[in-house]
Amino acid sequence: MKSSEIIFEVTEAAEGGYDARALGHGIVTQGDDWTDLKAMVRDAVLCHFDQEDAPQVIRLHLVRDEAIAV
Repeated sequence: MKSSEIIFEVTEAAEGGYDARALGHGIVTQGDDWTDLKAMVRDAVLCHFDQEDAPQVIRLHLVRDEAIAV
């Protein structure tokens, strides 16, 4: 069944760069910077799906976990 979009949860990697994990699919990738991450995510999606089943939109959701001292 074709989905119109796929969503990736993106976090900043401890060693630098970004990690991305697809929600509802077994796709995980990483990139050294935001531009690299977008290319890696696109490539991972195209490798995971057959061309006719690939989603039309890839959505990247950046999640930051930050603690602020009070």
